[in-house]
Amino acid sequence: MAFFFTQKNMTTENNITHKMIWHLAGPMILANISIPLLGMVDTAVIGHLDSAHYLGGVAIASLIFNFLFWGFGFLRMATTGLTAQAHGDNDTKLSLKVLQHSLMLAIGIALGILLLQSPLSSLAFYLIDSSEQITNAAIIYFDIRIWSTPAILINYVILGWLIGKGSTKHALYLVLSVTISNMILDLVFVNSFGMNVDGVALASVIAEYIGLAVGLVLLINHGVDRYLFIQKHTTKPHHQNWFKLHGNIFIRSLCLIFSIAFFTAQGAKQGELILAANAVLVNFIVLMAFVLDGFANAIEVIAGKAIGSKNKHQLKQGLMLTGVWTFSLACFFSVSYLLFGSELIQILTTIPDVVSLANDYLIWLIIMPVIAVWSFLFDGLFIGATRSVEMRDTMLFSTFICYLPAWYFLQGYDNHGLWLALLIFFAARGLSQAFLLPKIVTFK
Repeated sequence: MAFFFTQKNMTTENNITHKMIWHLAGPMILANISIPLLGMVDTAVIGHLDSAHYLGGVAIASLIFNFLFWGFGFLRMATTGLTAQAHGDNDTKLSLKVLQHSLMLAIGIALGILLLQSPLSSLAFYLIDSSEQITNAAIIYFDIRIWSTPAILINYVILGWLIGKGSTKHALYLVLSVTISNMILDLVFVNSFGMNVDGVALASVIAEYIGLAVGLVLLINHGVDRYLFIQKHTTKPHHQNWFKLHGNIFIRSLCLIFSIAFFTAQGAKQGELILAANAVLVNFIVLMAFVLDGFANAIEVIAGKAIGSKNKHQLKQGLMLTGVWTFSLACFFSVSYLLFGSELIQILTTIPDVVSLANDYLIWLIIMPVIAVWSFLFDGLFIGATRSVEMRDTMLFSTFICYLPAWYFLQGYDNHGLWLALLIFFAARGLSQAFLLPKIVTFK
């Protein structure tokens, strides 16, 4: 870790401070926390209905949308890294070009998904082995939620651009507009109108378009006008591999989604109750991940600007400080799950068998934060540095060399073995990324 320490004769202007870290991370932590809270509201609303198959149906349908939406998370990540580097180099035209290209790509992908929704649905439900009741509930959710695709992908781009510019407060406004409206609509449609999975899906669709409207207003406030798509901007040589950057991050994202999907699918094979219990506990991982991602977002901006302005000192110092805060929060999550995990499970579901099973596997959620923390932090560094090849390779290694073999040899331990394999996956990601740190922070 010696390369983290900085020279004392650097000027204050070049130093990264704790205040600066929190200025970037604070709004994003609030924004990110709202996303898993929405998932918990979805789970709680459905989990208090009279049958576990509703909960399983939402879990399966959410798994499919993880493939469709999280897989295109490169729209957010690549946009953030490129925008941050352009901002660090004071190149406004390049920043707008990144936005322009990313929005066009998002719109194209969204139209493709809508056109192919029928074969995508058929393939997904063919590959996922679950009961007829769960599948029927999941299909209802899918057929409604798919129409949120254009808003979600465009919002990814807007969010990435705002983060890249360091406008994390505006990014917070965008995320909160989606999550708060979604939570309210969940309660209205399910509790007041008597809907079930269809109400949860419809709430998500409407909320995403509310978020899109807010995002467009934010772009206008940043000086982006309606002529964005017809303006021509200069391009720098080092951004000519734009599609390769997106492609590598796409592969990385698919591996991550596959790993979570594989986890869910293997749980489903162990029965409806195991699937439901794992679905409840995954909310704990998602909550932790999104909060820790607030600091990952901070290092994205710091790394991008530092590389854009060729300031190695800022990059090393920013990584050290964000690392301290990220690990501290991870420890907080482990202690919180140890002390209050059972109470959180009771909030999410009142189905006795699901509550009992979830408590049996709670130990893995207590261990997970301090192991997984490094993969979240280093993801932010790699995104800001636009090191997509390294992101891709470490994820491929962690998924196919570590995770799947671990699962294979641990099958005899049933769901405990499945959780241990997932823990090994996160550990492998952090260790393989740490191996490449000296190469990233000593950029030319």
